[in-house]
Amino acid sequence: MHELSIAMSIVDMAQEEAERRNVTIDAVHLELGPLSGVVADALMFSYEMACCGTPLEGSRLVVKEVAIEVYCPSCKAQKILTSMQWFCCPECGAPTSEVIHGKELAITALEIRDECRTTPVGSA
Repeated sequence: MHELSIAMSIVDMAQEEAERRNVTIDAVHLELGPLSGVVADALMFSYEMACCGTPLEGSRLVVKEVAIEVYCPSCKAQKILTSMQWFCCPECGAPTSEVIHGKELAITALEIRDECRTTPVGSA
């Protein structure tokens, strides 16, 4: 289960950023494509395990699944695939191999809580 090692890397990177900024991480946002080779449910479960005993314990992993988008040489346009097993344009049926999106495995944002702040934002 390589998702655990990926989750541990995500926790390490987020923890380094939290320490650098002196903040607490409430959530890690991640983009995940079906061609990344990572199973979202296994990663979410592994993330909880990887967070145990770290400053990220109790934080959330928010996964945005990215569709497989390819370039169709016949239509000369980007198209969203309807099947991960069938790399053909969903409109004209032309085979395509140029993947634009779908391989993503990237942290896109961190939800943070500033530990130095003594009053809530917007308070008078």
